[in-house]
Amino acid sequence: MKLYKSFFKRAIDIAASGCALIVLSLPLTVVTLWLHFANKGAGAFFTQKRPGKGGKIFKVVKFKTMTDERDADGNLLPDAKRLTKVGRFVRSTSIDELPQLWNVLRGDMSLIGPRPLLVQYLPLYSKEQARRHEVRPGITGWAQCHGRNAISWQKKFELDVWYVDHISFLTDCKVILTTIKKVIARDDINSATSATMEVFNGHN
Repeated sequence: MKLYKSFFKRAIDIAASGCALIVLSLPLTVVTLWLHFANKGAGAFFTQKRPGKGGKIFKVVKFKTMTDERDADGNLLPDAKRLTKVGRFVRSTSIDELPQLWNVLRGDMSLIGPRPLLVQYLPLYSKEQARRHEVRPGITGWAQCHGRNAISWQKKFELDVWYVDHISFLTDCKVILTTIKKVIARDDINSATSATMEVFNGHN
């Protein structure tokens, strides 16, 4: 397990992400153009600073699934109102995650690991929850296989830490197979109360 975690996992990340970016270059181009028009001038890509391994900050890249429409006071409209039909499809099929293959190739992320969350959450974690940053964040992970946005923050962090303690080739294979099944079924895309995951406020 140690050899896989320290060497083979990264080697697989480089090979898989590089090949995927080449094979998917045409579909990614089509989706980019599709979102460019659907997002009403807001662009096709979304970048945001996220904490990676050891809390090191990097810029994650995703397809943008919402417009930048604002109310009369200049405030962004709620996520549910800015999420376009095209964006909903891209999100439900997890296509919005594919640009992160570039982050994997760069070494910011891994194919599999705890999802990279917001920088402002860093001081809110308990000591145990912060262990999720002992490994590279992933495009998909153990928590995504067991509820994704439909589970509580507490449960999500428990699953993230479980993965940190049980990284292996077999575990990663299970994550990939389960992720494929969930993407096909479009399971657990939204939380129970909103179009996207609720904000983490530091409460357990």
